[in-house]
Amino acid sequence: MISLNTLLNPPGGLALPVIILISFLLGMMHGATPDEHTWPITFSYAVGSYSTRKGMKAGLLFSAGFTAQRALLTTLGFLGLAAFYERYNLDGPIYVIVGIVMAVAGSYIIKGKYIHLPIDRILGVGGHHTERASRVSENMAHGREVPLKMTVVHGLVAGFGFGAYATIITFVLAPQVPSVIFAPLPGLFFGLGTMAMQIIFGAAFANLAKAKKLKEEEVAMVGRSTAGRTLYYGGLAFAIVGLLIVAFPILDQLSLATGNPVPNLDAINVGFLLVVSVVGVIGVGSLIKSFREVSSMSKKILKPS
Repeated sequence: MISLNTLLNPPGGLALPVIILISFLLGMMHGATPDEHTWPITFSYAVGSYSTRKGMKAGLLFSAGFTAQRALLTTLGFLGLAAFYERYNLDGPIYVIVGIVMAVAGSYIIKGKYIHLPIDRILGVGGHHTERASRVSENMAHGREVPLKMTVVHGLVAGFGFGAYATIITFVLAPQVPSVIFAPLPGLFFGLGTMAMQIIFGAAFANLAKAKKLKEEEVAMVGRSTAGRTLYYGGLAFAIVGLLIVAFPILDQLSLATGNPVPNLDAINVGFLLVVSVVGVIGVGSLIKSFREVSSMSKKILKPS
C-alpha cells in the first residue's frame, strides 16, 4: 500500500513499475480534485453534450490532449529541458490562451449571441412571440452542436499549466526512469489517471442537464446554452485573470492554506477561485438560467393565441 506521503513525496531509487503506479495514482488525484486546468473545460463540454456517453467522450478527448502533453513534459524533465518552468511563471500566459480558446468555442456554440451580433435579424428569422422570446428561442433551439473535438485542443493547451502534480512527475519521477525511451511513461500514466477521473466526472456533469424532467430536445437546448455561456464567460474570466497575473505576478503567489496536504485542496488561491467561479458560479448559474428559459419557452408555446 502506497501512503499519501509517498505519493506526494516520492523517494529516490524507485523501480519503473512503482514510478508508473505512483504516476497513475497522482493522475487520479489530479482528475478528482478541483483543478482550474481540467474541471471548467470538462464541465462545459460535458454539460453541452447532454448525454452520459458524450459526457464521457468529452472527458476522454480532453484528457487525450492533456496526456500527450504530459508525456512530452516528463520527457523534457528527464532530459533536463523543463528547467524553464522553475525560472518562469507561465500561469498568466496559459490562462490567457486557455481563456481565448474557451471564448471562441463558446461564441461558436451560441452563434455570436454574447458578442451582441443580431444573428436572427441578419438571417431574417421571424417568430410568433415577442422579440425577446424569439431571440431566446432561436439561440437555444438552433445553437450549434458543442464541438467535442475542441476538447483535444483545450487539453494540449491546458497541459502546459504547471502545478504541484506536474512538479512531482517532471522533476522527481521522470529523472528516475532507466532511459529516455521510458521518459514519457510517468506523464502518460499520469494523464491516464487524470483521464479515468475526467471520464467519470464528464458523465456526471453531462447528466446535470437531465436533472429536471424535460423533453429530449429541451435537454439539448439547456446543454448547448449552458455550455456556450460557460465557455464564453468562463473564457473571459480566464483571460482577465491571466492578464492580471502577467501584469502583477504577485497575485499568483497569494494563497490561504487550508491544512489539507492534497494539492488543489491545500490552499485557496487563484486557481481554486477560478474553478469555483467558472464551474460553481458561471456554470451552475448558466444551467439554472437555461432551465428557466426553456420553461418560459414551453409556457409561451403552450399558451393559446
